[in-house]
Amino acid sequence: MFRRTFWFTTGVAAGVWATTKVNRKLKQLTPESLAVTAANKALDAGQRIKERAVGFALDVRDNMAQREAELGDALGIDANPELPAPRRLPAIENRSNPIPVDDTTYQTYSYNRNEDH
Repeated sequence: MFRRTFWFTTGVAAGVWATTKVNRKLKQLTPESLAVTAANKALDAGQRIKERAVGFALDVRDNMAQREAELGDALGIDANPELPAPRRLPAIENRSNPIPVDDTTYQTYSYNRNEDH
């Protein structure tokens, strides 16, 4: 009697375990689940590529600066030359902040397309 009860219980437990496994696998193979899995893997791959590209760019920048310093030393060129001040021209007319030409004159630019030229 105990033998039959033991094997019956073992069979029921194996059946429940197998059914649970099959149902989990079927849920993983639905189109929605496959789409989510593919999207997550694509995002992970994109993140890894981005991290590697940033690391590569930083390495290139460091090596470029090092090589420029070596060439500057070899050629006797100043590493930090003074650059002229950047020129800023307004993209549109700005009457509230005109451009000084000299101490008394201010110049404004008109970019009216309807104006006769």
